[in-house]
Amino acid sequence: MSNDEKGRREVGGLRVDTAFFDFVEKELLPSIDTEPAAFWSGFEALIDDLTPVNRELLQKRDILQQQIDEWHRARPGGDYDHAEYVTFLKSIGYLRDAGEAFSIGTQNVDPEIADIAGPQLVVPVSNARFALNAANARWGSLYDALYGTDVISEDNGQERAGPYNPTRGCAVIRYAQGFLDRAVPLDGANHADVSDYGLAGNEFVAVVDGKTVSLADPAAFRGHARDGDAATYLFAHNGLHVEIQTDPHHPIGREAAANVADIILESAITTIQDCEDSVAAVDAEDKVGVYRNWLGLMQGTLEATFAKGSDTKTRRLNSDREYTGVDGKPVVLSGRSLMLVRNVGHLMTNGTILDRNGDEVFEGIMDAVVTTACALANRKLQGSLPNSRHGSVYIVKPKMHGPDEAGFTDTLFSRVEDLYGLERNTLKVGVMDEERRTTVNLMESIRAVKDRLVFINTGFLDRTGDEIHTSMQAGPMKPKEAIKQQPWINAYEDWNVDIGIRCGLPGRAQIGKGMWPKPDEMKQMMDTKQAHPEAGANCAWVPSPTAATLHVMHYHYVDVAARQRELASRPLASLDDILTPPLCDPNTLDAQTIQSELDNNAQGILGYVVRWIDQGVGCSKVPDINDVGLMEDRATLRISSQHMANWLLHGITNEKQLRETFERMAAIVDDQNAGDPVYIRMSDDYEGSIAYRAARDLVLKGCQQPNGYTEPLLHDYRQKLKASRSG
Repeated sequence: MSNDEKGRREVGGLRVDTAFFDFVEKELLPSIDTEPAAFWSGFEALIDDLTPVNRELLQKRDILQQQIDEWHRARPGGDYDHAEYVTFLKSIGYLRDAGEAFSIGTQNVDPEIADIAGPQLVVPVSNARFALNAANARWGSLYDALYGTDVISEDNGQERAGPYNPTRGCAVIRYAQGFLDRAVPLDGANHADVSDYGLAGNEFVAVVDGKTVSLADPAAFRGHARDGDAATYLFAHNGLHVEIQTDPHHPIGREAAANVADIILESAITTIQDCEDSVAAVDAEDKVGVYRNWLGLMQGTLEATFAKGSDTKTRRLNSDREYTGVDGKPVVLSGRSLMLVRNVGHLMTNGTILDRNGDEVFEGIMDAVVTTACALANRKLQGSLPNSRHGSVYIVKPKMHGPDEAGFTDTLFSRVEDLYGLERNTLKVGVMDEERRTTVNLMESIRAVKDRLVFINTGFLDRTGDEIHTSMQAGPMKPKEAIKQQPWINAYEDWNVDIGIRCGLPGRAQIGKGMWPKPDEMKQMMDTKQAHPEAGANCAWVPSPTAATLHVMHYHYVDVAARQRELASRPLASLDDILTPPLCDPNTLDAQTIQSELDNNAQGILGYVVRWIDQGVGCSKVPDINDVGLMEDRATLRISSQHMANWLLHGITNEKQLRETFERMAAIVDDQNAGDPVYIRMSDDYEGSIAYRAARDLVLKGCQQPNGYTEPLLHDYRQKLKASRSG
């Protein structure tokens, strides 16, 4: 081992960034009692063996895309024979026939994934405070979630502004009581009429009009806890827990009927700690920050200190929750979400490590090795429930294209297991069904990882981005909102559930749905997102802990396991619909519609990219053109940039109009960020703004980007920005 002149350590044939080397040797390996020599030699062998395979898979993507492009160019105008198209896709190996029926065989899956249906948070692990908040969102106050959001209207004196509003508080309590009537019903009475809660022996009872009332299902009562006059009563419904907390001395409890101070809901059952789309990690410095936070979560040592008003707060992982069970024995429930970690996909390389040829290693290979090691540190925790009671490591793998790439992930995970001496299939995989070639070959993609699969999900944004890029040459796409109404998207959503059920996921793995993108529009979420459990999904993404506490009510209202049993007999969704691109007749687009669509896309691209490039923020709430805050990450960026590139390619717009639109929208984005003291304006010097040039190039060079991904350009421009500041 030796140093070189560019801040790297030579370790065997690898040249390793010094900051990463020090993290591995001083923090990571000691946490799992692994000898450095064995680690580095095993890591190098893994890189040597798997890098060529990874490279070949990416070349296959490019070849298939080129063949599809050429097929469409030979049939301009989008007027082609669908049956001929399907036959062509089969002839080039893009579309494969499904094999024999099978069921996944995954073992040692925690109940949070296998059995419990509920919300799932996705959070950038690079932000310690956000990561901790998400992990701690396993339990949430229903009172707080209702009081602070638009679920409760502000009409009739129920305003949120100012100090505590008793009128609004009463509305919150009424809503919560209605929830209890559905999730924890009493026998012949309503919770709004209760004057007292308590115990009669081991049974939970309520007092209504002076009479003792039992639960409609007495078995729903699971335990209690007491601290002086304050009491907590624990219930279970649809696999989820609910607490009724009473306290006659609490500011709310002393005024409320039955002294109910709060209703606490088990909320974010699982959390994906994200190393991918919601982070901006372009070099060793960034990657070490990501890995260090994940290690801290797994060791239980991560902290985040921040100012809140005049106080300083420190956030840590929550402790477990303890009760006395109905049988008098202790009941201990985890105080934290079960945490999965999302690695990057197969595409990107990262200069943190250079291989024996001097090439950057594939970042997905590095993520698998390092995030697994971090997760193994969790096994040494004492005094609390581990993240996985089975010692499983849960890794979400995004942006895979079809069965061969899923099979490569299986091989990669097997090699990582061998590196650490783990039993086969200790590493579990979540397959994100967000690329067209995975969707149409979903059964075979699942088969490739059938003994370690714990998760499939749909995601409209990345999936639409790939839909546009795959069919880029077929013709112009419909406006984005119209794309959502096309047959392919509903067929895609149903297909994912249908295939998941047929492959035996219920009771072993999650079938998930995508993110609610409007963190401030919680009433709208409550009015619409129940569709996800009704669709047979046993988890769905939410943008905040508050949203998790609200969305979890939907899983009390819908028995997802029963719904999956109902859906098992319906016909399989239409593959022909899935393979029908959302093309439009350009003659139906007037000038106002075109400009409005361009404005919306450009504003969203700029609003996200300027923070990504200038501030290294990978996920943020970005106001749209109407000042509605939307959660933006690289998935939203991919669809917007690909959509504009498609319209440019097919003459719906031109480069002059695009440049004018970007400049006009840059000024609007600058104004929207006027209150940010570290924000760098784009409109003062368009060509001098690295962020502005990055945003514009995502469209102008969109057709040339591999599968329409935004990462290559974002990483390049972010590295330029960092170099300009360091130089």
